[in-house]
Amino acid sequence: MAVGIFDSGIGGLTILEAVQKRLPDTPFVYFGDNAHAPYGVRTHDDIFDLTTAATQRLWDEGCDLVILACNTASAAALKRMQETWVPPHKRVLGVFVPLIEALTERQWGDNSPPREVAVKHVALFATPATVASRAFQRELAFRAIGVDVEAQPCGGVVDAIEQGDEILAEALVRSHVEALKRRMPHPEAAVLGCTHYPLMAATFQAALGADVKVFSQANLVADSLADYLHRRPEFAGPGTQSRYLTTGDPVSVSSKATQFLRKPVRFEAA
Repeated sequence: MAVGIFDSGIGGLTILEAVQKRLPDTPFVYFGDNAHAPYGVRTHDDIFDLTTAATQRLWDEGCDLVILACNTASAAALKRMQETWVPPHKRVLGVFVPLIEALTERQWGDNSPPREVAVKHVALFATPATVASRAFQRELAFRAIGVDVEAQPCGGVVDAIEQGDEILAEALVRSHVEALKRRMPHPEAAVLGCTHYPLMAATFQAALGADVKVFSQANLVADSLADYLHRRPEFAGPGTQSRYLTTGDPVSVSSKATQFLRKPVRFEAA
């Protein structure tokens, strides 16, 4: 049995890389639904159907625990999945909560009432579907009060990354940051609310300025998963051999993943 990592494309590899470093003795199966990427412009019902199909594929691989390393899926499908679809002996977890816990400096399982936090002005960069869901603001409201969130839907960034066009991706990031700063000139923190965006983290940071703390998810999710598996070791299997599955063209996806991660990655057809 392995742990499943799901994303609409190659963005979730940023999560996989971090959890592999944090948990070197845990096997992972990565599933990229590249044939249907990007998810961020799809309807919630469409995202739910695609996400449940991908999760079922990972369950078929023996992954009783699946991490939705896709903010769009976490925002648009996870709650509905957990309430209506996931059976008692399986687990599906999202990537929003570890990020918000870090932003609000709350520990796992802290269910105390929401309170004021140091950061008051937060920029959220995410896909159009994630922004429209307001899932980030909803989860944040459970933990903090008095935080102003300005959300910027970053159309085109995921497409450019999936196409391997770094120059276009960088130009789009700078444009989206400029658009947000016209509405919130001085954010104190910025949240990269898509697992593709850490591949452009340096561009986000440069456009925002050195005084803005940029929160990215990979290491936060890795720490949260390590804690979860410590408490629920039955969801982690033996071995270290990881696999990479895609609904897209394995050769093309492998090439783009290798380009962005700067190390060889070999995908198989799902």
